[in-house]
Amino acid sequence: MGPHHDAGLVVAALRMAAATRGGDVRGVIFHSDRGSGYTSRKSRRACRRLGVVQSMGRVGSCFDNAVSEAFNSMLKVEYVHRRAFATRTETRIRIATWITGFYNTRRLHSVCNFESPIDYERVSTIRGD
Repeated sequence: MGPHHDAGLVVAALRMAAATRGGDVRGVIFHSDRGSGYTSRKSRRACRRLGVVQSMGRVGSCFDNAVSEAFNSMLKVEYVHRRAFATRTETRIRIATWITGFYNTRRLHSVCNFESPIDYERVSTIRGD
């Protein structure tokens, strides 16, 4: 979250994601739309430095970002709209905590065989998927 949706915000989000995953995100796919923050030289450089593969949806195709849009909707319905936040900083901390402490670790997902994303990834890694 930031006051402006620009390349700086995209790079900050990439760095936060890398830190959350222990720093090693080589080969991870980062999918986005073709907004200027994502297509900027600054964002491309950050992806290259981290070893992240950039993927972008087709121009004019809302379906390419359906997973991201579904997550945004679910975040609002299950968490944001049920609470009041006093500041942007509080909002950022509480949402990040909810994602890392509940959504990724305990919330069951139908696309993950009704496991949490962390458990699903762990099992997939063991199986070699």
